[in-house]
Amino acid sequence: MARLSTGPSMLEKGAPTGEVAVLAKAQGVLKSDVTVKAARGLSHFGEHSAGWFALGLVGAAVDKKRRKDWLVAAAGVVGAHAASIAVKRVVRRPRPDHPSVEVLVSTPSKLSFPSSHATSTTAAAVLYSGLTGRNLVPALVPPMLASRLVLGVHYPTDVLAGAALGGVVGGLIRRKLKRR
Repeated sequence: MARLSTGPSMLEKGAPTGEVAVLAKAQGVLKSDVTVKAARGLSHFGEHSAGWFALGLVGAAVDKKRRKDWLVAAAGVVGAHAASIAVKRVVRRPRPDHPSVEVLVSTPSKLSFPSSHATSTTAAAVLYSGLTGRNLVPALVPPMLASRLVLGVHYPTDVLAGAALGGVVGGLIRRKLKRR
């Protein structure tokens, strides 16, 4: 697989340590042709929260009785994504850049913390769980978080922080929807 980022060699940067070492190990364990293809699909689906927003619109079209709730939830997913972008611009943590990590997909920015994919996915899972009556979090969140590591575009704390932010935003909006 082609490496999308270029930079100093392993000798110039040294052996990976800390989160880079964890990311390199996770990528080494999880990466295969199948997982990279799936991870790229998740990456495209979750880009700018578009796929999750579209699912909310489908929910609104199908569940006419709760159309407004679905629209609020879909807007909440976009709001969670926007919150992650705001945090990214404050924190300004650069994406992983070490020869031990393969970057396997392009990204719209060079900022890493928190993962916007993790944020919007977790918000969608929390919000849509409330509307479907099924706990979607275990089925949706771990694959998206793992995909960001497989693709080499986030550190582990990026995806964990993104999931936490998405959980908080999704939980707050879900609580308001429940009160109605």
